[in-house]
Amino acid sequence: MYLTIYLLHVSVLINGLVCKDPKVVTENDFFTSGLNVAGDTSKNLVGSNVTTVNVGRIPGLNTLGISLVRIDFAPWGINAPHTHPRATEILTIIKGTLRVGFVTSNTENRHITKVLNEGDVFVFPEGLIHYQQNIGHDNAVVIAALSSQNPGVITIANAVFGANPDISADILAKAFQLNENTVKQLQARF
Repeated sequence: MYLTIYLLHVSVLINGLVCKDPKVVTENDFFTSGLNVAGDTSKNLVGSNVTTVNVGRIPGLNTLGISLVRIDFAPWGINAPHTHPRATEILTIIKGTLRVGFVTSNTENRHITKVLNEGDVFVFPEGLIHYQQNIGHDNAVVIAALSSQNPGVITIANAVFGANPDISADILAKAFQLNENTVKQLQARF
């Protein structure tokens, strides 16, 4: 009796991404550059730009449970209310003064907010809605670390008013205690 063994090349997926063969890993799998370059805050209505450094940009982050963002703010710009479904965020002010905050979960819905200056650090717990606003007359910059190589982001206004297909206006009108025409106007903006 003979035993035939076939060796197959099988890719292993972790977090939906292929794990690279350790024998062919290079320094570039653990490196990126460019965080010294300010993001363009003029390309959106909220006045901010998020530069993401996650597993999509540094393959070596896969399975390590960390990522990073640089957020640039125009004067009075915001990082709109959003949530990270898979990560806690720790934010450090590099330049400027920001008002930051998050809201605890139902039923308390407590608003935790603080004004931060250069060198200050603030934590946003995983899954909670949070935001940042530059309250200065100059540009602001922050660096934030997240406890996932792929933290995800759900921007509340975009998700609710920009859903495709639309969430029915009567549902949103009741949920936000607005009239349906106001909801339709909001949906048209997203």
